[in-house]
Amino acid sequence: MTLIPRTLLVAMTAAAGLAFAGAAGAHGAASHGESVKPNFSHAIPNIPGKSVVAVEVDYAPGGASAAHTHARSAFIYAYVVSGRIASKVNDEPERIYKAGESFFENPGSSHPVSRNASQTEPARLLAVFVVDTDDKALTTYAR
Repeated sequence: MTLIPRTLLVAMTAAAGLAFAGAAGAHGAASHGESVKPNFSHAIPNIPGKSVVAVEVDYAPGGASAAHTHARSAFIYAYVVSGRIASKVNDEPERIYKAGESFFENPGSSHPVSRNASQTEPARLLAVFVVDTDDKALTTYAR
């Protein structure tokens, strides 16, 4: 078993905390019927300066996120855990994804539509970010 030096462990823990705070805090600021909960965060040991961060996004019936972009370094893989999610990335057509389906966002993409496709049933999305470890705000809302 390899032991991680205490200073490196403290730095990794701080980076994970900042990533979670950036993802959850920024989403909550402009949501309408959505909640974001940290799921996982870890520095990628064989890619210096990169981390993987996962958040769960729960949408109430009819809930939506405001139009937004993510950190410029962020590649995002999104997996619909339950319900149906309407999503539009960049200028692509809006599409509805059902439980078990997934989509992605390349770095620098805009996300003008992210919402629950149902007015009566909740929906849940798992968003996994591969991002620069130093990025603090993972989400920025359009004004």
